[in-house]
Amino acid sequence: MNTTVSFASAADTREQKPQVRELAPNVYGYISDFDPNCGFIVGDEHVVLIDTRPTPRMARDFLADIRKVTDKPIKFIVLTHYHAVRVMGASAFGEVEAIIASKGTLDWVRERGQADFDSEVGRFPRLFAGVEEIPGLTEPTMSFEREMSLWLGQREVRLMCLGRGHSGGDTVAWLPDCGVLFSGDVVENRCGVYAGDAYIQDWAGTLDAVAALKARVLVPGRGAVVRGEGACAEAVELTKAFLSTLLDSVRAGIAAGDSLRGCFERAEQAMKPRFGDWPVFQHVLPFDVSRAYDELRGIEHPVIWTAERDRELWQVLRG
Repeated sequence: MNTTVSFASAADTREQKPQVRELAPNVYGYISDFDPNCGFIVGDEHVVLIDTRPTPRMARDFLADIRKVTDKPIKFIVLTHYHAVRVMGASAFGEVEAIIASKGTLDWVRERGQADFDSEVGRFPRLFAGVEEIPGLTEPTMSFEREMSLWLGQREVRLMCLGRGHSGGDTVAWLPDCGVLFSGDVVENRCGVYAGDAYIQDWAGTLDAVAALKARVLVPGRGAVVRGEGACAEAVELTKAFLSTLLDSVRAGIAAGDSLRGCFERAEQAMKPRFGDWPVFQHVLPFDVSRAYDELRGIEHPVIWTAERDRELWQVLRG
């Protein structure tokens, strides 16, 4: 086993410049090579954002690129879920009418938001350059249980919680009129799938619900935009395959009496041939195996990560 892998994404120093990609008329992705993707939708009178970037510094670049497309005011920010790397740039957009998230995400912020923030700053030093500008946690000001719609003239932006998966509060943003889906981290496109805060056994059913939408354009949490119904379905299936391989290998390790480290070595051996060259694979795998190991032994809810717990896990599995 490779024991020289640097902690999480500490060695990731290559800057990525996100690009605005038109997905449909007035619908845009803000797409990186493999940093978290965002998006925005331009209505007759205002703009809706999908996620915000990790810091105000990075979000100001996002705002500048939006302003190359439209000068309309940004009225709503939709959070696909709570991870600091997605939401801490919100203050760069000034006063908005509402920051919208699921009730599950609101609960998540209140329960573990600060611990998660402290943890992620350590995991992603490049993405949190300028962290000192962050005024505090990004808290939703409007929440919903299962589904709500925003209307931009005749266009519906349908926000849906399709089930637990990447977190306890995942929301997808679905535009039925043009077949565009912003999946957040429920679906990734050939990037490591982070499951450290997941409900992994529920996630496959959530992915089935995503597949049933039959998206024609998919903005994954990470990776390139996916275009075409068949390619969108494939991205869903690849995400599902990553998670099922993880679960199967850890389940086999538990059955064999392996320790957490033994399960990790088994999972790494099983997953590397198919998924090992995906960006952030080396980062996510220790956290994924830890969560799978807990969940398969009956710990229903993800244990809160802290900066200290992150380092302890890395030492056990990669030290």
